[in-house]
Amino acid sequence: MATREELAMIRGARAGEVAAQLALGTRYLFGGGGLPQSLTTALHWLDRAAHQGESQAWMLIGNHIPTETVRRTAKPLSYLRWFERAFDAGVPAAGLVFASLVLELTSAPAPAVRDKALQALQALAQAGIADAQWLLAQQADIRVAAQEPAPALSAIGPDQTPLAWAGRAADGGVAPAQQALAEHAWAGSDWDGFLHRALPLARSLVDSVAHIVAADAPDVLKAQAQRLSARDVTLLSRTGQALSGTGHADLALLQRCWELAAYAGDRAAQLALGLWLARIDRDGARATTVPGSAHYMKAISWLTQAAEQGSAEAWFALSRVYLRAEFSQRSLLDARRYLERAAEMGHCSAQLECGASAWRSRREDASNDVRAAYWLQKAAAQGSREALLLLTKVATPATPAAWAVAAQRQLTREIIAAQPFLAARIELAALFGLSRAEALLIDPNLADCGHCLQVDIRTQNARSKRRLILLQTAEELQALHRVKRIFEDVDCGPSGPEGNYRRRQYRLKALFGDD
Repeated sequence: MATREELAMIRGARAGEVAAQLALGTRYLFGGGGLPQSLTTALHWLDRAAHQGESQAWMLIGNHIPTETVRRTAKPLSYLRWFERAFDAGVPAAGLVFASLVLELTSAPAPAVRDKALQALQALAQAGIADAQWLLAQQADIRVAAQEPAPALSAIGPDQTPLAWAGRAADGGVAPAQQALAEHAWAGSDWDGFLHRALPLARSLVDSVAHIVAADAPDVLKAQAQRLSARDVTLLSRTGQALSGTGHADLALLQRCWELAAYAGDRAAQLALGLWLARIDRDGARATTVPGSAHYMKAISWLTQAAEQGSAEAWFALSRVYLRAEFSQRSLLDARRYLERAAEMGHCSAQLECGASAWRSRREDASNDVRAAYWLQKAAAQGSREALLLLTKVATPATPAAWAVAAQRQLTREIIAAQPFLAARIELAALFGLSRAEALLIDPNLADCGHCLQVDIRTQNARSKRRLILLQTAEELQALHRVKRIFEDVDCGPSGPEGNYRRRQYRLKALFGDD
């Protein structure tokens, strides 16, 4: 409760007495008596006193009001003049706030004001003030090469680039500078540099929840992890990944980093933690570098969360876990289901395995070779040499048929108008390399499998063999779709408008001869 003296001071300040405003602002600035310390309230009264010409008021503002307090006010730039005056009067702390307000909150400061703010920052940075060094580094993109100083900072010297200032600020304990340098090192694949900057931050985050881990309270740990900033979560996830690549990593710290990031919902950390607990690598093989036994149920929980966030690698890892012989809930059915999910999401190894599995079981189901061609074609498109080699056994690429190319040259408008079905079949044969029998008997609508052409005329020509022809180019797809439209709603069998096989042969010979 305010004392009588303080109540009188408040009445005088409200009445506009400059001495009362200065005294009240000072009391709120440091606290004491019946008034609590409140920097925001102190700034209000000292600002009113400064507007009445009280120099001691703006000196107090420059000496004791930090940037964070000014930022929280409704009009932070209205206090800019007091910090500028205090800095001109020799108050270093005021220069930092002045520069922060000009460079962070002013969208387009006047050139003279900006230059003055940069000069203040340079002087403070040279004096070793870490916050000034970090703010100076932020005036250019610290991700650029250190050999290219920002033009505004070039007067400092070529050896004091934005990256160098950020390094000095990080050494001074500025956490945002440490994070920025860690990100810079990560982008440059400098793992040692990344760990140098990231490890102190990661240890601090892990230590802050050590008591929760010790109490074995996963729900509390999850709630705490979800309060972390996205930048902290990414740093934890990357720290775990960088530690896993070192030969002598702190395994307890590594696991804690991944756990915190995984609880926060980071997909990469959930995948990495799941693989770590299952003691397998990304290819599904046993990870010999990871000590201890596997914890499959915990691994499945984390891998499932990563998979539900769209990780194809997590689906593939789940399929490997369910194939482990030592896993008590081993399931070939679940393994196959997860493998297909990974393949559908574009996982190359999963596509290769799906294709190889379908090819091996082609005798169980004749259509399995079509499935095999589908998956192998997708894996080959991602650069899998093994898939490309196996694909040559499953299907053949389209190659022009000489007889059809020759017949196509003789087609006239009159022939195409009179024999549209025959002309379309010749076009199909010329593009995909069909024999005469295949061209005359194939049903284009049934043959189209989307990724390949299934040529099977054994019902009408017992001596023929079923085969697959790959659809690889846009020209092939367009030609097939054009031919399909011609045969749309048309019976391609012997009872259809084209007649039986003999009639079709006769029509072909009548137009083009035996050759």
